[in-house]
Amino acid sequence: MSESTAPATGSPPSRRLRTARAATFVAFALNGFVMGMWIVHIPAIEHQVGITHAVLGWLLLFLGGGAFAGMQVCGALADRFGSRNIVLAGGALCSAMVVLPGLADSPWTLAAALLALGFGNGCLDVSMNTQAVQVERGYGRPVMSAFHAVFSVGGVIASLIGARTLSWDWRPSATLAAVAVTGVLITFALVPGMLPPERLSAATTDPRQTAATPSAPRRRTPSQVWALGVLALMLMLCEGVANDWSVLHLKDVLDAPAATAALAYGGFATAMTVGRFVTDRVVGRFGRVFVVRYGAAFAALGLTTASLSPWAPLALLGWTLFGIGLSGCIPQFFTAAGNVDPESSGANVSRVAGLGYIGMLAGPAIIGPLTHLVPLNFTFFLPVAFCAAAAVSAGILRPSRRKPTRPEPARAEA
Repeated sequence: MSESTAPATGSPPSRRLRTARAATFVAFALNGFVMGMWIVHIPAIEHQVGITHAVLGWLLLFLGGGAFAGMQVCGALADRFGSRNIVLAGGALCSAMVVLPGLADSPWTLAAALLALGFGNGCLDVSMNTQAVQVERGYGRPVMSAFHAVFSVGGVIASLIGARTLSWDWRPSATLAAVAVTGVLITFALVPGMLPPERLSAATTDPRQTAATPSAPRRRTPSQVWALGVLALMLMLCEGVANDWSVLHLKDVLDAPAATAALAYGGFATAMTVGRFVTDRVVGRFGRVFVVRYGAAFAALGLTTASLSPWAPLALLGWTLFGIGLSGCIPQFFTAAGNVDPESSGANVSRVAGLGYIGMLAGPAIIGPLTHLVPLNFTFFLPVAFCAAAAVSAGILRPSRRKPTRPEPARAEA
């Protein structure tokens, strides 16, 4: 790590580091805002294009496929050119592409628009998380979860602004064009405040690696990263289930009024946001393994309560507890992956983020067919099992003891 960004033990973070943290907060909020503006305009765009819910569901796969591709491409680019530069490209691309769905007039043009938007979202997602890992290393204490909380805040702001513009009968193309211009301008303003690429000193580099020739093959992705990715897939699948099925659970299974049913997702989303603002302090005191182990177990308890409850109020409590439990888990996987090998932070974060995104998309797709076999509330025992598995496997977050990711600072002998 460069000397300008690594604070001495016990000393406050430098102004440069505080500026980088603020800029990364803005990047997360921008990502949540841009994608939130697309989400609130989905019904209007669906009507504009003239497609059914079923067709829209298939088209959303283009959004997910584009995001996965963007993550894999930009993870390696972030390691090569620095996450700051890729945030610039990803933020501008994601912001600019959000206007395309508003201009779509057929299923094919909407598919292309979603593919482009997804690619930009994937680029921004993995690069801003890689920058967040670098900022957290500079701080020397947990700060990752707060970034993810601010992402949720960006979505809330989008829902409020989107609701207002829709009430004014603004066309989606006009609103999203304004969002695109605003997002590009914000991106160009925030990026200069971010941290430049890390340059590891000779003391932090394995001599066997420095002796390797430039043509030597790059080392494989560590097995620990793939294990973290699998856990991220399982828990983000659980998050996707809450996003898409919590409201239907209360409405269809418990016959709750529509207004009451909507509170299921509201309670879950609020708990996720608040929980992430608190998680960094918990991690600082008890560690990442503690947060994932007991958070996932708590999530399993909450979803079990919601699944078995015959009363809507108890089910609402269960969904809220589910959100509290999940809230701090995913950020820990990104941090752990980014610190397995600081020289490959971007690539490793992209693996975990990509697998997690697959889980987010797979959740609704898996639960739907299962409802043909068992009642909806019983299908939730699949994500309960995933939460339990994550709780048992939380020890994978411990740093590898083969060699430290950040050696003790020591003067090289002359």
